[in-house]
Amino acid sequence: MTVDDFRGLALSLPDALESAHMGHPDFRVHGKIFATLGYPDQRFGVVMLTAEKQREFVLLAPDTFEPVPGGWGLKGSTRVVLEKADESHVLDALLTAYRKVPAKKVPRKSAQVHKGNNRKRPR
Repeated sequence: MTVDDFRGLALSLPDALESAHMGHPDFRVHGKIFATLGYPDQRFGVVMLTAEKQREFVLLAPDTFEPVPGGWGLKGSTRVVLEKADESHVLDALLTAYRKVPAKKVPRKSAQVHKGNNRKRPR
């Protein structure tokens, strides 16, 4: 898998956008990062999983998936070794990370009205 393959899969997800963070591309939905590219270098992508899902992907394809070293890895950030990656496994990991991001809540009209503001002002 190439950097462009990873990028294409990430951007194929509904409402996914490419941005940049800390000098490398990232992929966001509803303003939240679900994947990045090029960390620590162009050989890797990263998917933001839960620790539990990370364990599942590492067991499924240990040559492809590995925890990011340090604290981020303990929280589920998972490196993807692009050279060894299978498209179907990467798409599954991207979908898992993408689905972890909560849907953006659209405020209801009634939530925009502040209670107690309909009193008459003293003159």
